[in-house]
Amino acid sequence: FKGDDSCEYLLSSGRFLGEKVWQPHSCMMHKYKNSEAKNCLVDKHIVFLGDSRIRQLFYSFIKIINPQVKEEGNKHGNIPFEDKSASIKVDFLWYPEVNGSMRQRIKSWTEGSVAKPHIIVAGAATWSIKIHNGSNEALTQYKINITAIAPLLEKLAKSSDVYWVLQDPVYEDMLSESRKMITNEKIDAYNEAAVRILNSSSRNSKAKVKVFSVSKLIAQETIMKSSDGLHLPESSRDTNAMILMNVYCNKIMKPIDGSCCQPQPPLTLIQKLAFCFFTLSIIGYLIISLIHRNNYRKNKSCTDLEMGEEKKPAINTPNVSTLEMLLHSFCKLGLIMTYFYLCDRANLFMKENKFYTHSSFFIPIVYILVLGVFYTENTKETKVLNREQTDEWKGWMQLVILIYHISGASTFLPVYMHIRVLVAAYLFQTGYGHFSYFWIKGDFGVYRVCQVLFRLNFLVVVLCIVMDRPYQFYYFVPLVTVWFMIIYATLATWPQIVQKKANGNCLWHFGLLLKLICLLACIYFLSYSQGAFEKVFSFWPLSKCFELNGNVYEWWFRWKLDRYVVFHGMLFAFIYLALQKRQMISEGKGDALFSNRVSNVLLFISIVSFMTYSIWASSCKNKTECNELHPSVSVVQILAFILIRNIPGYVRSVYSSFFAWFGKISLELFICQYHIWLAADTKGILVLIPGYPMFNVIVSTFIFVCVAHEISQITNDLAQIMVPKDNSTLLKRLLCIAGFFFGLLLFSAMQDQSRH
Repeated sequence: FKGDDSCEYLLSSGRFLGEKVWQPHSCMMHKYKNSEAKNCLVDKHIVFLGDSRIRQLFYSFIKIINPQVKEEGNKHGNIPFEDKSASIKVDFLWYPEVNGSMRQRIKSWTEGSVAKPHIIVAGAATWSIKIHNGSNEALTQYKINITAIAPLLEKLAKSSDVYWVLQDPVYEDMLSESRKMITNEKIDAYNEAAVRILNSSSRNSKAKVKVFSVSKLIAQETIMKSSDGLHLPESSRDTNAMILMNVYCNKIMKPIDGSCCQPQPPLTLIQKLAFCFFTLSIIGYLIISLIHRNNYRKNKSCTDLEMGEEKKPAINTPNVSTLEMLLHSFCKLGLIMTYFYLCDRANLFMKENKFYTHSSFFIPIVYILVLGVFYTENTKETKVLNREQTDEWKGWMQLVILIYHISGASTFLPVYMHIRVLVAAYLFQTGYGHFSYFWIKGDFGVYRVCQVLFRLNFLVVVLCIVMDRPYQFYYFVPLVTVWFMIIYATLATWPQIVQKKANGNCLWHFGLLLKLICLLACIYFLSYSQGAFEKVFSFWPLSKCFELNGNVYEWWFRWKLDRYVVFHGMLFAFIYLALQKRQMISEGKGDALFSNRVSNVLLFISIVSFMTYSIWASSCKNKTECNELHPSVSVVQILAFILIRNIPGYVRSVYSSFFAWFGKISLELFICQYHIWLAADTKGILVLIPGYPMFNVIVSTFIFVCVAHEISQITNDLAQIMVPKDNSTLLKRLLCIAGFFFGLLLFSAMQDQSRH
């Protein structure tokens, strides 16, 4: 309602999410590392001008650049700091009062002969209150002096960033006797005078002195922890320094999780073309709808619509209906993509940082589990990992992953390790599902491959265009796509071994096992040979798909993290289908999978294995070390879960329709969360309704789930049109799609050149 100037919000308003986590109103703060700070401030001169409180801010600021700095030197004198590696110069100038001396120093910078600092941070008042015993005459003189300084600051603000720091409140009970005259009432009077004078002088000027008033809000919450009642505790000073860093550096460094002070990115050529395409689709659909409605009225023979006796129009219905469905799908998709863009690229809606608490993660988990158990129904079939069960599995895993992302639970290592198992379980299902299909059906046709690739990648390709993000950014889709192609290549290459062929001769089973062993050897080689892996994916146009930030390291890391689990899924499917074919398992309704004795032993082993993994994951101390072990041990908990879920007949015969519903749109939920539930590319939270966190989550979640469901339907509709069963038509479509991607790569190369 107040406009989209997030810089003003950053400097003036916010709240604490926890004891030390500051959340600016409407935008996200980035926590700068010293390397980032140096890159931003290279060849810059920064000056802090004022009293002991400004000196504190100076030290906190330079500690961002060099954390090894110690607070030494004359407390009542000038303190220089220089980082020669980045040519950064930061000076503290001791001017405890707003007087003629301060005015003279500021005036010297406005004269042409002296180099102006790039950033000036000034502020003072408490010394004036103390020296003059809080007299009204001192306040009057302060007003006169700041009135004289204001035009000079305005002049400097035309070429430099100038910040006037308002005075923080004090904790009067802790003040020493010599400071008792410094009261919050006096400080408020001095602040009011400074704000009124600085704002009035800049009313008609674009170059505005920025009033740094947010430190007052921070101090109100933390001044009780002060050592003397006057100076802020270290954590509060560090927060103020980080705010200053965000105000200046966000527009230069453009961090993803630093939305404060970042301008809206300009539309790229590809985004403009996408906008034109969706606009034309909407117009085309409206025109065809009007023509159909008009023809329907003209050719209608009676009004009994329920009997369906109207006269059919004399037009080519199949072609028109296909075209109408196509335009209708793109029309809906265009409106949805507009919402995506407004949520995460335009500065229309607010964004906030995540803040993890145990309650914010575990309470929603318990809530959805209760809902899932409440909606329990009988399955249509009682086979191991039947369709309802796999949908249920995908559904509850996806809901847990969503809660994990919005609560910021990645900072809590035990939760992180369990979520890694859920991601691995998705890939396990990829190996199990696609292997089972190819093994049983023996269908290696182009139609099947194109259908799968289209359904997996359609939404991500559209988002890459609309949101101007690389394909690898949505890492899970490249992961499942590549693994699908690996599964296909493994089974489709000569000799093609399928169940029908293997039933005739058992030796074919050994042939398939040999193929799987070769696949495992290739996986092992690539996982320990980063150079070879990067060479494979560094060839154009693969590099264009799998590079992130100019290299394929992120892709290698993601692939390596779950490198064995797809193989485990394929092997499990092979063993299960072999046992099923030889009738060594019982899958009747209510029947245990094995004999009672075997079932009980396997259940006991599964429960112990499941708990053992959880205990190990909960005791993790180092994320890097745990990630190294994860690829080899994640399958333990996955297999344990499958056996616990399927060995008892009564458990295998029921499923949660609540979870299964979400499971059917799990891919869309996973991708859509990036921009319309979370924000700033998953780094923050989208705020549609500010000031009411719970109500905001309810509304944004409802819209998010509806959009994901709608996109799932659009993808299914377009898959039928874009990937026809007729081979000659499919070949033409593939040539068109190849041309589309060639054009996309061409425009992308043009964009990259213009950016550089």
